[in-house]
Amino acid sequence: MIRQLNVYEATQNRLKLIFDHFDYVYVSFSGGKDSGVLLNLCIDYIRKYAPNRKLGVFHMDYEAQYKYTTDYVRRMLDSNKDILEVFHCCVPFRVVTCTSMLQTYWRPWEENKRELWVRKQPENCFTEKDFDFFTDDQWDYDFQLSFAIWLKHYKKCRKICSLVGIRTQESFNRWRAIHSEKNINRLHNNRWTHRIDYNVFNAYPIYDWKTEDIWSANGKFGWDYNKLYDLFYQAGVPLAKQRVVSPFISEAIATLSAYRAIDPDTWGRLVSRVNGVNFAGIYGKTTAMGWRNIKCPEGFSWKEYMHFLLNTLPFSIRKNYLDKLNVSIKFWRERGGCLSEEVIEKLKKAGVDFTFGKTSGYHTEKRTVKMEYLDDIDIAEFREIPTYKRMCICILKNDHVCKYMGFTMNKLEKDLRNNVMEKYKYLIDG
Repeated sequence: MIRQLNVYEATQNRLKLIFDHFDYVYVSFSGGKDSGVLLNLCIDYIRKYAPNRKLGVFHMDYEAQYKYTTDYVRRMLDSNKDILEVFHCCVPFRVVTCTSMLQTYWRPWEENKRELWVRKQPENCFTEKDFDFFTDDQWDYDFQLSFAIWLKHYKKCRKICSLVGIRTQESFNRWRAIHSEKNINRLHNNRWTHRIDYNVFNAYPIYDWKTEDIWSANGKFGWDYNKLYDLFYQAGVPLAKQRVVSPFISEAIATLSAYRAIDPDTWGRLVSRVNGVNFAGIYGKTTAMGWRNIKCPEGFSWKEYMHFLLNTLPFSIRKNYLDKLNVSIKFWRERGGCLSEEVIEKLKKAGVDFTFGKTSGYHTEKRTVKMEYLDDIDIAEFREIPTYKRMCICILKNDHVCKYMGFTMNKLEKDLRNNVMEKYKYLIDG
């Protein structure tokens, strides 16, 4: 009987494939638990199997973060400087914020707001002046994508790979990043790899690890980790919500108030840094920001309430939501979404009009259903159905990207990739 590899052994095989195939490898290191474990895995691998190689470390510094995260990043980089090549980037790219109805994004390290910076810019960091591809309309996700292509030319290497510490357990979008059949450009047909440009790949070596695996590895191998997680645990923050991310995005709003207790000095600077932080910190877990059990005002339908909310917003913010809504309406009307037989039966019982569309391109047993937007529907799978109530929740949550509606920023990433590929085409052809 063949013994199945555990996740650590499987990752060792993946790292061997990566380091054997690519002449330059770097880790995207945020200072969180997943990227921290991935960096430790790579450091141990190089020290044991490739002592003559250097490992790149790409750190996107968001300026506004816990001091514990800053300290952890510094410890990891300083203690392994003999084998690391560090690209510590302090760039004013756009970052989504969900703390304000009036501000859709903010910029870390924005020069004209230097007096409001949460902390001093670290020495020897890379700034916008170092990257010829950077533009003012670039989002953080766009920058990360373009950086890989830029680094390939900067290092003058033939094949480059970015290692990213995402795990499918964390979210459906991360699961889809690995298992989507649309990701056909893979290295040796491995699902945990994805080609983003000519000889430029992303790889996700710990995609199948569970949260318990992360902490078991830290304990077993005695690896350094971000001590912020100890404080999260002591504060009663559930494991699923213990995330080191930009403090102003939707996933972090519910725990934003923890800054006041864990890192009061940083909290004091956050309040003046981005519009709406104090309000979000106080009301992030309440109905005031649209999270829980919101009710439609008496005399309104959800569609009417949505337009009422939109009319309170500036034109540009209102237009953004309406553009998202129109795209979603067209999608459900012309193409349709994938629903299970159980959900379809619930729609029939609720008297909802719908038709079946063409077979989905995804490998799924769900059926494609085309329908018009509903005002609301009382079923457990509420988030799978297009309703005006869901759009109201997006508005109340300041979810400018409309993640609650299933939107992502992939369109922006594709546009940027095409622009970058065109810009560097002469180098590739040469």
